[in-house]
Amino acid sequence: MPSPVSSSPQQTHTFQAIGKGDPPLALREGGALESVQLSYQSWGNLNAGKSNAILIFHALSGSQNVTGNTPENPEAGDLWNGEVQKGWWEGLVGPGKAIDTDHYFVICFNLLGGCYGSTGPISVNPRTGEPYGSTFPNLSISDQATVGSLLLDHLGIDCLHAVAGPSVGGLAALTFATNFPARVRTVISVASGIRTTVLNRLILFEQILAIENDQHFNGGDYYGQQHPDIGLALARMISHKTFVHLDAIERRARRDVIQQGDALSWYTVRDQFQSYMLYQGKKFVQRFDANTYLRIIDMWSRYDAAREGDAENYRELLTRCSQAGHRILVFSIDSDFCFYPEEQSALVLELEEAGVQPVHITVHSDRGHDSFLLEPALYAPHIHYALRE
Repeated sequence: MPSPVSSSPQQTHTFQAIGKGDPPLALREGGALESVQLSYQSWGNLNAGKSNAILIFHALSGSQNVTGNTPENPEAGDLWNGEVQKGWWEGLVGPGKAIDTDHYFVICFNLLGGCYGSTGPISVNPRTGEPYGSTFPNLSISDQATVGSLLLDHLGIDCLHAVAGPSVGGLAALTFATNFPARVRTVISVASGIRTTVLNRLILFEQILAIENDQHFNGGDYYGQQHPDIGLALARMISHKTFVHLDAIERRARRDVIQQGDALSWYTVRDQFQSYMLYQGKKFVQRFDANTYLRIIDMWSRYDAAREGDAENYRELLTRCSQAGHRILVFSIDSDFCFYPEEQSALVLELEEAGVQPVHITVHSDRGHDSFLLEPALYAPHIHYALRE
């Protein structure tokens, strides 16, 4: 472990990754962005050799706010409210924790296409002076790895001590490691995979249709008028039952009462379970943008690590990790209905065939995919050990 550095409080930053005079950022799916702003947060301090940095990629609906409390983020506007203000990985990141900010300089940026300060559909297009909306291009996971490398350039960091990410963030962490193998030493993938399954593609497609068919979606050009809240709420409800184990949903819902006003145009909500899911959907639309949601689930739906790394196959791709000497830690959750344990097993097998010997930990939990948020004690010892020199 690096020697302790003077502790620094949590800080919120914004920087222009691509600006006036720079070549546009070419995107894998076609198109380009002439202007790219990234909003990120940091904890701890860089050591003299700039060798103690850890980059964390957030999950689908996460933010750059990994740990601590951030009551204000002007770049994020009104969406920065409620649970977003509280760090989503509080149990694992902070002074004395598994990812120890007394020893490491931890950074996390709002994904490109996001709605918390990074350039996304809600941002103003410098060509038109209006929000991008429907004109914002499609994104890929490799685009996220690329802007992550631009962030490191901005900070003067040549090589990360580690890159980590849960869920969709794990896809980005793996792709960063394979696309920029010389820029990282340790890779931590939590409840993620190497390619998106057909099942997940179908579940994501259902969510796309939910938003597309909202009468207020207007092809994505809804800023300045009523937003597609019903479609986004429905998309969240579809996804929520894959993040939380059904037994946990039942436990949580039984503690709730049916909310007043839980009535649709014809149907009246009948039980606590329906009321619970409706509440989750309604809460989500207060803190997230539908266009951002579409861009992120679209790039998740199309994810294949070999394709993102321009490799012929997984062995060719992951040999880069072997040659770079990466240490890789992979977590599975045995009750995960979002990224099934078989997906991590497939990743581990491909790594082994490429000459990498990953550490594969299966977490036994009844919390489902959200275990990585709710049960830090099950992950902390293994992460702490993986980060040791």
